[in-house]
Amino acid sequence: MSPLVGHLVAIDLPGGPSFVDALRREWDAGNAVLPIDRRLPPAARRGLLESLAPDRLLDAEGLHRLSGRGVEAGDALVMATSGATGAPKGVVLTHQAVRASAIASSKRLGITGDDTWLACLPLAHVGGMAVITRAVLLDVPLIVHDGFDADRVQAAARTGATAVSLVPTALQRIDAQLFRVIVLGGARAPADRPANVHATYGLTETGSGVVYDGVPLDGVEVAFGSGGEVLLRCPMLLRCYRDGSTPVDADGWLHTGDLGEQLPDGRLHIQGRADDLIITGGENVWPEVVENVIATHTTIRDVAIVGVPDSEWGQRVVAWIVPNDDPPSLAVIRAHVLESLPAFCVPKELHITDALPRTALGKLQRHRLQ
Repeated sequence: MSPLVGHLVAIDLPGGPSFVDALRREWDAGNAVLPIDRRLPPAARRGLLESLAPDRLLDAEGLHRLSGRGVEAGDALVMATSGATGAPKGVVLTHQAVRASAIASSKRLGITGDDTWLACLPLAHVGGMAVITRAVLLDVPLIVHDGFDADRVQAAARTGATAVSLVPTALQRIDAQLFRVIVLGGARAPADRPANVHATYGLTETGSGVVYDGVPLDGVEVAFGSGGEVLLRCPMLLRCYRDGSTPVDADGWLHTGDLGEQLPDGRLHIQGRADDLIITGGENVWPEVVENVIATHTTIRDVAIVGVPDSEWGQRVVAWIVPNDDPPSLAVIRAHVLESLPAFCVPKELHITDALPRTALGKLQRHRLQ
């Protein structure tokens, strides 16, 4: 293990110029930064600090010493993974990886000094932080909001912001044509998105998106492992997790846990998480395929499909639905699915709920429904 030469500074500040100034200052001092999600309740915040062990904390009251540990030379960020159960993992990203991501993504999007980035996603998530790092490293003008507000986002676009990173739920609340470029991450992108909206695929471990509209960024290699698992190799990869472990194999491939395929036109198509695949009566059912069909029904605001153990079928398909108004019956949902999909994809059970569990970036947390 290399010696620890810098501090890991947890930054607990609202999104804005003070956050960007703090990031620049700590980087200039040779330290790495851990952005704190300010929405965390006290117990979760304590658990995050205990698990990721920063040795400094910067908040509105100043800089505090903690009983954590520092970082190795070249480390830039430690990003907490989202949506996982148990103690959070800290993804350690180096300056080299962060710069590689900034250069490759900006080249693909055609970002120049004439653009202005708007950061309005949570900075504790890599999709939000990547907007700041792209702008800082490549000297592109930057506006930072403390969270997403549709009116403020549209006002920023009308007064100079040209590029923004959003999630699908946020995209639905604005006029997309106000921006030259929109980078879309988090949950699955809508198929009918405008031409200026680019759907990305990536992980915290890749320092944000590394595949844009199905096409890998320059320097990004994609391969398929056992069962169709997507493997990634690129200069944007994490150095390790905060505990020293790594998901990267001896040949440099990150095992993503996602299953995918290469389409006839060469683009990468992500089918879903390997753990999400439902096998019912020997048939494979991808939840997102069924969700996309159900979501077209006029009574549906949000939907999730999960597999639950079944003594006869192995697993049975179960739908969780947030209705627009009057909830549909199971018979209505089944008939709607049968218009587009085989019978084995039809839900055998229906639950009505007020909201589905999602992360701050809109990713569905299926394990909380199972």
